[in-house]
Amino acid sequence: MDEHTKQTLLLGREHYQKREFDKAESELRQVVEQNDRLADVHDMLGVICHSRGNFAQAEYHFERALTINPSYTEAALNLAVTYNDRGKYEAARQVYKRIKGTPSGGLDPFARGKIANMHAEVGQAYADAGLGREAIAEYEKAVWLCPQFADLRTKLGTLLREMNDLPRAREQYEAAVSARPAYIPARIQLGVTLLSMGDSDAAAEQWNKVLETEPDNARAKMYLRMIAAARASGSMPAAVPPSPGTQVPPSQGNPPPGSPGSGGTG
Repeated sequence: MDEHTKQTLLLGREHYQKREFDKAESELRQVVEQNDRLADVHDMLGVICHSRGNFAQAEYHFERALTINPSYTEAALNLAVTYNDRGKYEAARQVYKRIKGTPSGGLDPFARGKIANMHAEVGQAYADAGLGREAIAEYEKAVWLCPQFADLRTKLGTLLREMNDLPRAREQYEAAVSARPAYIPARIQLGVTLLSMGDSDAAAEQWNKVLETEPDNARAKMYLRMIAAARASGSMPAAVPPSPGTQVPPSQGNPPPGSPGSGGTG
């Protein structure tokens, strides 16, 4: 690589790290014209294309990066996310299986956790900037690296719900609860999502389970009171009542005939 190309690459990386994608792309494409064998350059161009919604071009660059360096975990994660965005779910699963089967996919737990949290930090920055799609992509990478991290799955679920993707949000919350049954935020948010999907029974069940772990949880009690009030007013079908210790306003009365008796779900 000649000196001019090296300087162009250095400048392109600097712009990329500052998220100055327009400037970065101009420099990086000049590098590719001179040297098409740099995997990280293709990965950066793929990220830039993905951020603009140009998934087909992003896919090309990520695939090219992996052709050059088959062990490039970051590019593989980016490609899997892009395949998902394009509806190529089976291809995404195959890429992920390959990640787990390669030496780079066998990172020690500390390294995997560190990288996952870095993706989460970038994802939060995107979320704070109002870039929901980009935030989701980063959290998906984090979850793929550390699927047992309930907090990362919970945050991803919340981002998906904010994008009105309730089924996928529910999947993430359920996975978080499965990984850590006592993780209260996941159960709270799973209940909220289930209620949004029209399943008040399942929502109440999650909040009752929260109270089994944390009897004084104010949010769970509030949501259960809300459901009880809605049922008493006739705006919601009767179903699972609040667990013991949840105070129901006197005006709500007893559960309608045919509903389960008082007590927790157990």
